Amino acid sequence: MKLGIVGSGMIVRDLLSFIEEVEGIELIHISGTKRSEEILKEMCSSHHMQRYSVHYEELLNDQEVDTIYIALPNHLHYSYAKLALEAKKNVIVEKPMTSHVEEAQVLKKLALKNHLFLWEAITNQYLPNYAKIKSLLPDLGNIKIVECNYSQYSSRYNAFLQGDILPAFDYTKSGGALMDLNIYNIHFVVGLFGKPKDVQYYPNIERGIDTSGILILDYETMKCVCIGAKDCKAPLSNTIQGDKGCIQIPTPVSYIGFFQLLMNDGTTCRVDVNKDVHRMYEEFKAFERMYQQQDYLSCYEMLEHSLIVMEVQTIARRKAGVIFPADEEHFM
Repeated sequence: MKLGIVGSGMIVRDLLSFIEEVEGIELIHISGTKRSEEILKEMCSSHHMQRYSVHYEELLNDQEVDTIYIALPNHLHYSYAKLALEAKKNVIVEKPMTSHVEEAQVLKKLALKNHLFLWEAITNQYLPNYAKIKSLLPDLGNIKIVECNYSQYSSRYNAFLQGDILPAFDYTKSGGALMDLNIYNIHFVVGLFGKPKDVQYYPNIERGIDTSGILILDYETMKCVCIGAKDCKAPLSNTIQGDKGCIQIPTPVSYIGFFQLLMNDGTTCRVDVNKDVHRMYEEFKAFERMYQQQDYLSCYEMLEHSLIVMEVQTIARRKAGVIFPADEEHFM
């Protein structure tokens, strides 16, 4: 896989901290804006990339690059991914895949039409601890209640209160607590239990954006509560409760550091099968494997999962009145 990167923010620095350890991925080209040229130049040099550019068209036209990783603010994911797919590049797009489900459906059609890989970079779906949780679900009996709480007070909220609105709190950039933190909870739950029967969202809204909120997912015989907050904090706790026992995760479901199996008969077990690697390592290792093996089936299965997640967040937001310009411009 010959990788081009668009973006130069914190998530790109995270990627560059480990990506050279993933065998089979070669860094070729990093692209951004003129404003970030010095950062791009430094990243290009320190990670032995062949070139950088300050115009996306140069990356799109780079014949050596076969895959583009899009690490930009949420509202740009769709347009940049669409251009990449139209340029016949495989695409890795950061979570959330798009601003709304209709955009994700367009990208899916383009990927299938051009026989290209399209992945959403979402950490938890590829973690060994997540696979282990999935395998242990039958031991819990009939699942009754699931609760996920990803509450993390953001320093950017202080700036937001003072009128300095950064992308994570900007509704014009498809920000908010649901898209930034609760999206991990949605991926976690949908990956285990599939598409819910009903979705409701109860947000705290300030200046048009949800700074925190409670998402309710109804699975008929199971009820799920997902909390995401950037304006307050609480001890992180996630539970899957069955009539024979429960799984308790005291870390964010974005990386699932470890979990405990707590059975009704009193037996307990601490489980951690994750490797000592960066939280993003496993997803990129999986993308490279699919690419090398031309495993479009696995890629498109994960794409269907992402579309369900996008549908859940779209329904939730629109019911709650959290509307982005992307909603209005395209489909409302």
